[in-house]
Amino acid sequence: MAEEYIIELAHVNKSFPGVKALDDVYFNLKQGEVMALLGENGAGKTTLVKVISGVYNRDSGDMSIFGNAVGDMTPRKAQEIGIAIIHQELNMCKHLTVAQNIFLGREIVKNGVLANQEMNEKAAQVLKSLNVDIEPETPVGLLSISKQQMVEIAKAISVNARVLIMDEPTSALTSKEINELFAIIRKLKESGVGVIYISHRLDELQHIADRVTIMRDGKYVDSANFTDITVNEIIAKMVGREIIEKFPRIETKRGKKVFEVKNLNAGPLVRDINLELYAGEIVGVAGLMGAGRSETLRAIFGIDPKISGDIVINNEIIEIKKPVDAIKAGLVLVPEDRKKDGLCVKLSIRENIALPNLDWICNRFGVVKRNMEKELVIKSRDNLKIRMADANNNADSLSGGNQQKVVVGKWIARNSRVVLFDEPTRGIDVAAKIEIYNLMNELKRQGIGVLFVSSEMPEIMGFSDRIIVMCDGRITGEMDIGVATQDKILEMATRFESKFA
Repeated sequence: MAEEYIIELAHVNKSFPGVKALDDVYFNLKQGEVMALLGENGAGKTTLVKVISGVYNRDSGDMSIFGNAVGDMTPRKAQEIGIAIIHQELNMCKHLTVAQNIFLGREIVKNGVLANQEMNEKAAQVLKSLNVDIEPETPVGLLSISKQQMVEIAKAISVNARVLIMDEPTSALTSKEINELFAIIRKLKESGVGVIYISHRLDELQHIADRVTIMRDGKYVDSANFTDITVNEIIAKMVGREIIEKFPRIETKRGKKVFEVKNLNAGPLVRDINLELYAGEIVGVAGLMGAGRSETLRAIFGIDPKISGDIVINNEIIEIKKPVDAIKAGLVLVPEDRKKDGLCVKLSIRENIALPNLDWICNRFGVVKRNMEKELVIKSRDNLKIRMADANNNADSLSGGNQQKVVVGKWIARNSRVVLFDEPTRGIDVAAKIEIYNLMNELKRQGIGVLFVSSEMPEIMGFSDRIIVMCDGRITGEMDIGVATQDKILEMATRFESKFA
């Protein structure tokens, strides 16, 4: 194999029951470069990096790492030879501290006792190098998703990796944190570290990528220097066709008011919220990290207890004390963290879609009507183009994007009247985003109220009919899409209250 490559794979195959995840795949990585690994959800990207990092063993094919042919791998062996991976779905022990997570599996022990103070000091040094303001003694479960992501990055960097694999590392980071991450990646490149970078945010690539490798349906499609290929060409190779319009927003006549929130208060980040939603419109909620957008959706849906305020659906005040009250009233939420809050990953895809709909697919004896259940699954699969070998497979057998589709599909199946989306396209590819947008458009056509939170400014401006802006737990502005600009949104998103008398 070529000496210039620190990793090279040829003719690699990997199958799971009913699915060929990798089909005669080629891949290589040079020292001190960032290789962007691109493709739709289900293209095989995550499976490929799990083969490289020892999570999976390949069925066949050749793999060479640092010039040496490699047989079966294990995560421990990969770590020992200098390969670290940051998974898309965070796998952290949330009851342990930041330092304990960073040193998990390689704890410092002296005289048979954990050297917690030394681990705290070393963790603090790594965090400082990342410009991350997190105390090493803090339990990880108390941190936001973005902070947990930075801890994962710190853990990978702390092992002095020679190859760093990043699977959607920026999906939950703020713009400032993303810029800091890019600075770290550049520093790692200068020190000779090879980086495999998976992301659906193609606009990021211009800042860090040296080359791209494109996959589709488990197969290798192409590799190129980033400067020699356009973003449109990358998308066309990823999906097998040209994507004409990134935000396919449709025009419909705005109907009657279907949803209203009056004077809602629920903790420090939900303060006196008033908003309205009409049939035939999609409303985007913009704001910076910590503005209270997700917290507002959680309070509306009954996850977090409200202090005061009313929820009105079709001119009727609905008493929502817990999510089941909202669901029965026709109000549903697609949560930000699909794995934690949206799915039972050890249940089947079929069971996940059926679970919130048991009240109307069961007979009077509580027995599931299998024909109705099957119709629900088929409806969700076909409407959202969910890629699954068998609906009886566990939900964790799906790629991240297809898991997101199942979360959406289970709610759409019950013909809800108001749908709240919290970061609906986080961590999914371009083509899957188009499918989610088309689904939201279909809800819009049907007169269902759609309210969605997004941290992506192009998405907010490209797909909303009306935009609500939040800052510091309050609504600080509202505008129709026809007059919205990025500058106006950012100005409203930074209207912080004075904390001083």
